[in-house]
This record gives sequence, structure tokens and C-alpha cells, in this order.
Amino acid sequence: MNIPKIRIETTDALIGITTTKPVQTIVQPKAELDLQQPKAKMTIETTPSELFIDAYEARESMGYQNARSRIAEMAWQGRQDVLEGIARRAQEGQQLMRIEDGGNPIAEQAKLRDWQPYTSLNIKFIPQPGSLKIHYEPAKVDIRIEPQKVINNTKINKPVHEYIPGKVNIGMVYYPSVRIDWLV
Repeated sequence: MNIPKIRIETTDALIGITTTKPVQTIVQPKAELDLQQPKAKMTIETTPSELFIDAYEARESMGYQNARSRIAEMAWQGRQDVLEGIARRAQEGQQLMRIEDGGNPIAEQAKLRDWQPYTSLNIKFIPQPGSLKIHYEPAKVDIRIEPQKVINNTKINKPVHEYIPGKVNIGMVYYPSVRIDWLV
């Protein structure tokens, strides 16, 4: 007996997907560097050192005197000698006035004038210690520095960014189908 047969053929659907990849580019240009450092302003002021030497007393102790002080010293010494001479003569005159009191005042006065005192020999340091006056003022230095600020004209460049988006295409390559046959 022949039994009819059904034959069924199916075709699956086939979906096709095509993609285009996205393209992205990022470029970072270098910064344009412009830095300037001006020199610092510097001023230096100095006052010179000073050395003062006062040798007046040292020169005087060695016998080197100026005319004014030599004249003043001689005038004082002359005045002292005159006063001593006046006192001596007054005393001798008093002794001679009292000759009647006894003694021999003329012989005594002659003996006193004949006698010369001994002079002592001593070591003398010239110039005398401490007679030279020295004063020193050291130099003064004033340094002023005025720093200058940095001049920064650096230009930052923004990144260059390009982006092309990707695409996805979906399409049917094969549509589904069903085929039915009868076989007898």
C-alpha cells in the first residue's frame, strides 16, 4: 500500500551582519615653550675703609715737635726758670741782709752754685708705649638684589581628536522558507 508521505524542507534564515570599525585618532601637538628669565638687578654700594693714625704724641716723645708746641714748651720752661731764679735771688738777698746773724753767706752761696747734680742714665723707650693712636673703620658693603619674575609665554596646544564612528549593517542573506512536498 502506498502511504502518502509528506516531505518538509526548511531553510533557516541567515542574517548577515557587516561592521565597519570606528576610527579614532588623537594627536597631541607639543606645547610652544617660551620661558624668559630676566637677570636679577643687583646693586653694590661700598664705603671705603678708613685708617686713622695719630702719631702726634709718639713724635713728641721722640723729640719731634711742631713749632707751636715747641714754642709753648720753651715758654713754659723759661717762665719756670725765671720764677726759680727770682726765688733764688730773693733767698740769697735775704741771707746777705742778715749777714750780721753770723756765718759766711757768700761762701755758702758760692758752694751751692758750684755743685752740679748727677744726672741719671735711664733707658728710655721711644716712642713711648701707647703714644701711637690707631683707629680703623672697616669698609661697609651694601648688596641689594632684586629678583625678576619669570616671563612665561608658553602656549598649550589642545589635542586634535578625530572620531569616525563605526557602522553596523544588518541584512537578511537568506530568508527562511518552508517547502512541503507530497509524495504519493
